[in-house]
Formats: sequence, C-alpha cells, structure tokens
Amino acid sequence: MIEQLRLYLSRQASGIGRYILEQALYLLLGWIPTLVGIGIRGLFYRLILKMDGWAAIENGVRLRFASNIRLGNGVYLDQGSYLHACPNGIEIGDRTIVMHGAVLHVYNFRDLPHAGIRIGKDSLIGEYCVIRGQGGVQIGDRVYTSPFTQIIAVNHVFDDPSRPFVEQGITAEGIVIEDDVWLGAGAVITDGVRIGKGAVVAAGAVVTRDVEPYTVVGGVPARVIRQVGDQRTSGDNNREIFFQKLEAHR
Repeated sequence: MIEQLRLYLSRQASGIGRYILEQALYLLLGWIPTLVGIGIRGLFYRLILKMDGWAAIENGVRLRFASNIRLGNGVYLDQGSYLHACPNGIEIGDRTIVMHGAVLHVYNFRDLPHAGIRIGKDSLIGEYCVIRGQGGVQIGDRVYTSPFTQIIAVNHVFDDPSRPFVEQGITAEGIVIEDDVWLGAGAVITDGVRIGKGAVVAAGAVVTRDVEPYTVVGGVPARVIRQVGDQRTSGDNNREIFFQKLEAHR
C-alpha cells in the first residue's frame, strides 16, 4: 500500500510538498466560476506555475506537475482542459487558447531526453484534442488544431510476435509543426513527422510522413492533394475535386 501511494504521488507532482500546495489551491480556488475565479487563479496560481504576464484559467482545469508549466501572457485554458507536464514541461506562448476538454500530456516516466510540449504564440488547440509529448512536440505560431485532433509523439514496438507489445518498449522521435498550419477535425499526426509552414491537413487524415510547406494533404494514410493557392474553389465543387484527387493518388 505504501509503495502504491508513493507511485501515485510520483505521478502527480515533483514532491510531497508540491503535491500538498497544488492540491490545496485546486481545492480552494479551482472551482470558482466566472471572471471572479479567473482573476483569483491568475493571482494565486503563480505560486505553483510560471506565468509571463496574465493568463486566464477557467474553473475545472486540471494541472499536474504545475511547477513544469509556463504560460505566456494572454493564454486561455478553457474548462475541462488537462495539462500533465511531467517532467520536461509544457510551455504555451502568448495569446494561445486551449479549448474545452483538450489534453496536453507529457507523462515521461522513462527519462526520454526530448520529452515536452512547446506551443508558440496565437495558436489554438481545439476541443478534445490530445497531444502526447513523450518524444517532444514543437508547435509553432498561429497553428490551429480543430476538434479531436491527435498529435502523438510516441509509438509502441510490436515487431516480435512471441512477446506482448507492452514488453517491447516504445519509440519516441518527436513531432514538429511549423508556423501557420491548420489541422482539420479528427486529424492524427504520428510520431516522427514534421509538418511544414503553411500546410493544411484535411479532416480525418492520418499523417505518417513529413508534409512539405504550403501543401494540402488528406486521406489514410495522408497524401498530397494540392499546393496551397493552386485552386480557389468552394462548396460542393471543392469537395468533389478533393476526393477525385485523393482517389487518383491511390
């Protein structure tokens, strides 16, 4: 029982003192709604995390290893978002918004050297997005992720059929998303991928290899559809061309 308790605490904060301080603030202040709660948390949460200016933290936001979290000026954390920053941290740039239900999860208990999540300025992490940062995730400025996007910088090894995959370890190469990228709803970005500046990933796409700058990709696995700026169509015609080109690449 004692060992299980130690394991639990090691997954929550950097030490028992930090755990008590962080949990006390969540209990006393984390539930307070409206602008009153946002103002109080903006003042007192500085005791447990780093703020470069003022950040708006709604009620019901869950933080773990808060000492490893840095929020830029004007950052907004919506209700129900969850940031777990163990151990190499989460940094969120000025004026970036993390929407309801989003999960930013480093959770590095294997001592992986590049673990962490870095998000630039003026970006948007959409509702119920999941970002797993064991291999390191770097997101640039003005990057928008639509709802249910997944950015997963870790992968299980499963090459040996004689052993359970949980005994074969993981790979964690990292993910880089450059400035001005738009990820459509439900897109999945797998470990080891770099997405170039200005690229667009269509809704539902699974990106398994690098995407060149100013390129539109879609499908499973994602393939090049066109270059940004090649066509300026709208409505049904745009969708028809999209699926015609996707079929042609298969």
